[in-house]
Amino acid sequence: MPESPTSAPQYCYRHPDRETLLSCSQCERPICTSCMVPAPVGIRCPECAGTARGAGTQAQRGRSFRGISVSGRRFTVTLTLIVINVLIFLGELAQGVGVSGGGNSSIIEHGGLYGPAVANGETWRIVTSGFIHESVLHVAFNMWVLWVLGVAFESYVGSRRMIIVYGISLLWGAAGALLFSPGVITIGASGAIFGLMGALVVMFRQRGVAVMQSGLGVLIVLNLVFTLTVPGVSVGGHVGGLLGGVLAGLVLSGYGRGHIAYGRVNASVAAGILGLAGIAIALCLLAAHGVISV
Repeated sequence: MPESPTSAPQYCYRHPDRETLLSCSQCERPICTSCMVPAPVGIRCPECAGTARGAGTQAQRGRSFRGISVSGRRFTVTLTLIVINVLIFLGELAQGVGVSGGGNSSIIEHGGLYGPAVANGETWRIVTSGFIHESVLHVAFNMWVLWVLGVAFESYVGSRRMIIVYGISLLWGAAGALLFSPGVITIGASGAIFGLMGALVVMFRQRGVAVMQSGLGVLIVLNLVFTLTVPGVSVGGHVGGLLGGVLAGLVLSGYGRGHIAYGRVNASVAAGILGLAGIAIALCLLAAHGVISV
């Protein structure tokens, strides 16, 4: 049948600059010839076909995290973050921190998140605190979760978006920690890791994957229960990081109108990311000075 003269042009959801007449036979999103995957009936997009890059064979799909195909893509940022965290903890051990915690360390003393110190001008603590840990168990558990979530997320959205989400989540985790407990030294990567969970929720919903059935929802619930019931865990840091990850994911997807992995990072998206970072830093400073609190 001839194309209607009034029909609007369609653009591939993964490549917004490519006009196309094709669409996925399952989710009906427009796709270009580079993204289409032949199916027994019609054609499908890479997500509905179960691949992250358009390859159609099971051998090419690689490892998966309950709905996310890894497919051998690089996850350099995740590995780099893990190495940095481990090296810093080794430095703490060298300074006298015990394997099970305790002991003195100038890294914790001068790098941990502490409201009065931030108010006194030591603003670097907002960032450095996210790379410091208390014990072997603390760093080992956080790095394991970072590996599981980071590999899945970075392999799907790419290294640049991984850095953005992790950084925004770290800042919002610091803001939450200072809002809830500015007078307590807070350390750990868990705020940023909670942010990855939040961004994964955004991604799953955009892919039409049920969050609870994917296993991610259960992981979030269990971690929130742990946060609220175990003494000494930063409630504000975890909740703040989770919120930061959700917000970063929404902004990267064109404020919810596009796709977190393939949406354009245009001026409005860049402004939104900078705005999220600015708001988090402002909240940190206001909370550190005692202007606001929860």
